[in-house]
Amino acid sequence: MIDYQLIPSPCYLLEESKLRRNLELLDYVQKKSDTKIIVALKGYSMWSTFPIIAEYLPGATASSLNEALLAKNEMKKEVHLYAPLFEDHEIDEILSLANHISFNSFSQWKRFKEKTLAAKVSPGLRVNPEYSSVSTDLYNPCGRFSRLGITLKEFDENKLEGIEGLHFHALCEENVDALEKVLEAFESKFSKWIPQMKWVNFGGGHHITREDYNVERLIQILIDFKKRYPQTQVILEPGEAVGWQTGDLIATVGDIVKNEMDIAILNISVSAHMPDCLEMPYRPEVQNAALPNEKTYTYRLAGNTCLAGDVIGDYSFDKALQVGDRIVFKDMIHYTMVKTTFFNGVRHPNIGIWTQDNQFRWVRQFTYEQFRDKL
Repeated sequence: MIDYQLIPSPCYLLEESKLRRNLELLDYVQKKSDTKIIVALKGYSMWSTFPIIAEYLPGATASSLNEALLAKNEMKKEVHLYAPLFEDHEIDEILSLANHISFNSFSQWKRFKEKTLAAKVSPGLRVNPEYSSVSTDLYNPCGRFSRLGITLKEFDENKLEGIEGLHFHALCEENVDALEKVLEAFESKFSKWIPQMKWVNFGGGHHITREDYNVERLIQILIDFKKRYPQTQVILEPGEAVGWQTGDLIATVGDIVKNEMDIAILNISVSAHMPDCLEMPYRPEVQNAALPNEKTYTYRLAGNTCLAGDVIGDYSFDKALQVGDRIVFKDMIHYTMVKTTFFNGVRHPNIGIWTQDNQFRWVRQFTYEQFRDKL
C-alpha cells in the first residue's frame, strides 16, 4: 500500500508491479500468437522504465527522430518508425536508427527509396482501410479527408517495388471487436498485396490490458491471420496498453476558496499537466471521490495557472478537504505524461517509481533551466 503522504507532490508515480503485470500479459499474447508487440512511444515514453519493458517486448515504435533516438539509446532494441512526414535533413539519421520504416505516401517513398534500401531498413507503406469505430474525430485516423495513410483509390501497385510491409492504424483504446471490423476492411481492400509482404503492422489502440478486453479472441484473430498469410510477420504497437492503470498523478490542495461553491486550488494544472483531459475531453478518476453531491462535501478541483478554464472538474468527498491534503488522479502515466507542457512556468510534476519492494525511487525533478531552455 502506497503512503501518498511520503510522495513528493506534485508527482507522476508509476507502480513497477502494475507495469510488469501489463507487460506479462502483452508477452503472453505475442508468444501465443507468434506476433511481435512493440511499445508506441507517442503513448508511453517513460524511458526510465525502458529496461523493464525490454525484458518483455522486442522494441518500440517512434513517430519522430527524437523518439527514435530515445528508443535506440535507452531501450537498445528494435526501432520502428512511422510519421506523416519525413524531411531531408533528418532522414539519414532516422535510417541509421531504424529497423522498419513506414511511409505515409508513395511520394515520400519515392523521395527516400534509394536511401532506405541502401541503409537496409525494411520499408513499408501506411494504408487507410477507410473504416474506424473511433467516435471522437480528433482521434480518428480514418475519418473523412484524413491525411494518414493511402486509400485504395490512391494505391498504385506499380510503385511497390522494394516495399516489404503494410501498416494500418484505425483504433483508439478499443476492444477486439473493433479490430475484427477494421481487419475485415483492411483485407477487403488490400489482401491482394499482403502475400508479397514480409510484415503487416496492425498499429496501436489495442486496449489489451484493460480488464474487459477479450485477450483470447485477439490471440485467435492473430493466429487465423497468420494461417491466411503464413509468410507475413504481424506487428502490434500499443502505447496505452503498456501504461494502462500503472500509476497516478499526485497533487496537493494548496488553497480553498469560495465563489458560490467550494473550490480547491491544487498544485497542478489541467492545462499544463493533464492536457488530454481537455482534448478528449474526459473526466479523470480521483481516488476516494465521487460525482458531485454523491458524497457529503463537493468541491471544484482547479489548477494553479492563470488560465480561467484551468478546471479539472467537480468531485465529492466523505470528508471536508483541508490545505495539504493529497489528491490522487488515477491512470495518468500513458498519454497524459507525454503531453505535458511548461505553460505559465508552473512547477512541473516530479517523476517517481514505486518499486516492487515498496520503496519510492525518485526519477526526475524538473528545474528552472529546463523551462528556460524549452523557450
